[in-house]
Amino acid sequence: MRHPELLIPASSLEVLKTAVIFGADAVYIGGEAFGLRAKAKNFSMEEMEEGIAFAHDHDVKVYVTANILAHNGDLDGVEHYFRELNAMKQRPDALIIADPGVFEIAKKVCPEIERHISTQANNTNYATYRFWWNQGAKRVVSARELSLKEIRMIRDNIPEEMEIESFVHGAMCISYSGRCLLSNYFTGRDANQGACTHPCRWKYAVVEETRPGEYMPIEENERGTYIFNSKDLCMIEHIPDVIAAGIDSLKVEGRMKTALYVATVARTYRRAIDDYLKDPALYEANMDWYRDQISNCTYRQFTTGFFYGKPDHESQIYDSNTYVKEYTYLGIVGEQRSDGLYCIEQRNKFSVGEKIEIMKPDGRDISVPVTEIFDDEGNAMESAPHPKQKLWINLDGQAGKYDILRRAE
Repeated sequence: MRHPELLIPASSLEVLKTAVIFGADAVYIGGEAFGLRAKAKNFSMEEMEEGIAFAHDHDVKVYVTANILAHNGDLDGVEHYFRELNAMKQRPDALIIADPGVFEIAKKVCPEIERHISTQANNTNYATYRFWWNQGAKRVVSARELSLKEIRMIRDNIPEEMEIESFVHGAMCISYSGRCLLSNYFTGRDANQGACTHPCRWKYAVVEETRPGEYMPIEENERGTYIFNSKDLCMIEHIPDVIAAGIDSLKVEGRMKTALYVATVARTYRRAIDDYLKDPALYEANMDWYRDQISNCTYRQFTTGFFYGKPDHESQIYDSNTYVKEYTYLGIVGEQRSDGLYCIEQRNKFSVGEKIEIMKPDGRDISVPVTEIFDDEGNAMESAPHPKQKLWINLDGQAGKYDILRRAE
């Protein structure tokens, strides 16, 4: 049995540390250029070095995305960027690449850094995997359109030491292997250059050519008009099948997500994977806990995607483009002073008298009342209304550094 890696996204240094503490085996991040999440906070070179050092200190790997579909004007910048990555004291463990030209630059400039092939490259068969292996790729990310049966066939027809990575959780792109043209067409922002405006989540109507201005709603079984809006992928109930398919890395989507989302998904999948590898009966016994926990972060209802064959219409959401949200992210716990107060950088409003929860990496959630809030100058406050201010709060001695604070909605 293969022991799969849990691969978690991080949009910032703060979120990377959360992913590491809450159970990731590896984290994937983007630099300030050449990744497909231009609107994510992303990492400066200094933050990347700090993040890689933190991860490596905890025996966690870091992969850097460079998966744009490059134009001529990108190539010199790509080479310069890869030279910078290669010069780091602690280099990334791998580069995630979609474009063959970018791949060749990486092979020339930083051959010691592993090269992984992004899902954007439309990797749908074992011959494609073999091709990339012969070019020097260590790992290929499967296209989201593949079933578990197809992935198993790939596993059986590629070198044993070659790795398969597959998405198991998160948002699903409506376009084949994520190569969408809608954003560029409607707004001039190219999804394949990292600037997607997510037009698949918009509401649509039909306009007949000879009757401009007369909008006719697109309806599917009277449920609404969000015809491109997919449910989110979730395979937490199917870990045995995922492992049996021969997948080496279980990947979570979400480089735009908060630390709360990352902590929730990471610790839930971490426990599910570990429980199954320890004892399949333990995994089955804890299924209700996994289901409950995974629903505690924002999501759009869940689907198993293409893993069990072509999805039916139930994989779409027709009546809304909004997330389900059960908890609000309040902040990450920092240092504790000698007087027992904890430092946090606040993310959303909360007040004295409220009950909040401390999320711990080991799976515990501890409810505590907010009895005291102080600003950084020591002034008592009744509420903390302004995001990103540094605060000191009483958590009854229950918290530890990097714990997550949240409030049930």
